[in-house]
Amino acid sequence: MTASGTTPSPPATATTARGGRWIERWDPEDEVFWEDTGWKVARRNLAFSVLSEHIGFSIWTLWSVMVLFMGPEYGLTPADKFLLVSMATLVGAIVRVPYTFAVALFGGRNWTIVSASLLLIPAVAAFIVMEPGTSYSTFLICALLTGVGGGNFASSMTNINAFFPLRKKGWALGLNAGGGNIGVPVMQLIGLAVIGASGGPRVLLGIYIPLIVVAAVLAAMYMDNLSSVKNDTGAAKDAVKEGHTWIMAFLYIGTFGSFIGYSFAFGLVLQTQFGRTPLQAAYVTFIGPLLGSLIRPIGGRLADRYGGAKISLWNYVAMAAATAVVLLASEQESLPLFTTAFIALFVLSGLGNGSTFKMIPGIFQAKALAQGLTGEEAAAYGRRLSGASMGLIGAIGALGGLGINLAFRQSFQTAGTGTGAFLAFLAFYGACFVVTWAVYLRRPAAGRGSTAAAEAKPELSYAEV
Repeated sequence: MTASGTTPSPPATATTARGGRWIERWDPEDEVFWEDTGWKVARRNLAFSVLSEHIGFSIWTLWSVMVLFMGPEYGLTPADKFLLVSMATLVGAIVRVPYTFAVALFGGRNWTIVSASLLLIPAVAAFIVMEPGTSYSTFLICALLTGVGGGNFASSMTNINAFFPLRKKGWALGLNAGGGNIGVPVMQLIGLAVIGASGGPRVLLGIYIPLIVVAAVLAAMYMDNLSSVKNDTGAAKDAVKEGHTWIMAFLYIGTFGSFIGYSFAFGLVLQTQFGRTPLQAAYVTFIGPLLGSLIRPIGGRLADRYGGAKISLWNYVAMAAATAVVLLASEQESLPLFTTAFIALFVLSGLGNGSTFKMIPGIFQAKALAQGLTGEEAAAYGRRLSGASMGLIGAIGALGGLGINLAFRQSFQTAGTGTGAFLAFLAFYGACFVVTWAVYLRRPAAGRGSTAAAEAKPELSYAEV
């Protein structure tokens, strides 16, 4: 890579070497390069990355809608349905790790084509088996297959992270993830329309199967691979050894784990605890995921301006407060208050998704500066480790969604309400607040020696990430 200079940078060059569209030189931190060429290429790749990730999220959350179609004739209990959506969450979390590595192995464009095409497997499988009389184990297998849609997030975020300069990452990553997250409410909205029109689940799947093909074809036509990302699988090993990867994974459980877990569970909770019909539940389940998705880029933008750690800290406070209101509404059996507070939780989880993910590149950039790196060398270090860590952080964050669904399943099995689950979520948000403050915002105690103060300097800079 070339450091910034006073002379104009040569344009990025796309070649057909190695059988695809490859960009051999990419230096987004060079402002001349970025203004002349970089932003146009990055924006184009972002647009088609969002499309593929959007459909991936829709397929991943397919069974959160499918269970609304599954009436008494299917012979399933609420616990059976919670387990179905939990299996989709589990696989979606696990595959995020190899999906992250796939960008370095095959190239971002190439893997987007493959990952989009893989969505045909769960969609076609569900189309074939979705009818009463199908065994529960078959439904479980089909739900497991939809997990491949969850992997698209990891590869997409790793890829787009490499295209944008640090000063634009909060917005770009927030837009990429938010556009993908909107796949959840769009799936639920289309499901609502199909249920409202008295259509069956195969109608819903018939809409999505051709869209999957379109996404794969457009990725092949318009996206690019970055040679600088190719073959850097060693970055994943370095990211695993880095303590901040695991700290941010914990914090991301609180935001994205909440978003995806609630997205899968909200309709079932309304049906199980408040006796809503499938159509009544579908009328409101899409609102929370929609608002949470739309606000994610705003969370990234606020983090760009004020620092992701500060935004995340107070966001956890707000999530805890909203959870307390949900608990109150649950105890009083107040459906309007419960629904309003639950939707607020979605909004706050989306805001926190944007702010926590913006912290990741900032943390590794701060580490690079603390090690004495400067300029493009520091930027390259930050891009390398932040891109590699995002898949692991995203995977563990998604496992939080599994925890939420299993917590609801256990709570309804033992007590008939979600109160026990919400108490656990409230405690977890408190833990996220403490970790954010202690690691990224706590200032060193006054009166320490000069050596201790010098050692604390890099940590002080994390307040701005």
